[in-house]
Parts: sequence; structure tokens; C-alpha cells
Amino acid sequence: MKEFTISENLMLDRSHGGEFVSAGTVRRGALDEFTRAKIAEFDIRTQGPTQAAGRLSGGNQQKVVLARELSRELSLFVAAQPTRGVDVGSIEFIHKRIVETRDSGVPVLVISTELDEVAALADRILVMYRGRVVGIVPGNTSREELGLMMAGMNGASA
Repeated sequence: MKEFTISENLMLDRSHGGEFVSAGTVRRGALDEFTRAKIAEFDIRTQGPTQAAGRLSGGNQQKVVLARELSRELSLFVAAQPTRGVDVGSIEFIHKRIVETRDSGVPVLVISTELDEVAALADRILVMYRGRVVGIVPGNTSREELGLMMAGMNGASA
């Protein structure tokens, strides 16, 4: 099975449009220019656009996915575990990009098991326990209340 390069990853779901493909042929110059711009913008540590994305560190793989998804028009951005396996500097960068996306008017849904991440990013927090919604609370809800909710107590009794 062929591993996709960074360039190929960045054009996934875009192979039928005119941006990177014309008359069934990949416009390599346009794709390479786009890829180099995203590598710089998202600080992806790589040897270049043709490096296999699967050979990157976990954090840099996350940045490739983030670059791909945030470089298209969005009506909703869903980020599931957006910083899992990412170094501290990359966490800050990813959080900044998520907030910028939200501030641009795109609704953002962050799904995370990291309480610090949720607290840093959320306007509202939906807490689940054993597959059931325990409550929906403002993003500035105390950690104590969130902890009780995470242990199964509903928002009203927490």
C-alpha cells in the first residue's frame, strides 16, 4: 500500500476541482506551492512536500491534518482529540488556530478527554458520563463542578 505524501494528504477530497487537478492531471506546481505555504504556515517539521506523511512525528501529522482542514471553506469544524500526542509548543499553536477558526464565525466542536484543553477552548461544555449527558454548562464552570459532573452527578446537583 502506498503511503501518501504531505502534498497528497493536503489535497485529499480536492482531486476533482480545478485548484490542483486539470483535465485529470495533478497540477504539481500549484500543489507544491500550496504545500510549501502550508508547511510554513503550520510549522510542519518535514524534509519537504514529498515526504511520506506517515513518517512524520505524531504532532506534525496532526498539523498536516489541521492544515488540510483549515485551508478549505468550512461550515463546521470538528476537532476530536486535537492535541493528542503533540508537544507543548504545538498544543499552543493548535489551540490558537481553533480559536481563530471560531472567531472567524465557523462553529467549532472540540471533543477531548483533556479537561485543561476543554477549559481553555470552550464557550460551553457538554459533560458525559457512561454515554449519557450529565449537563451542559458555561465554559467558565469551576473545575470542582466539572469534576463532580464527570463522576456522574448531574449539573444541577453538582
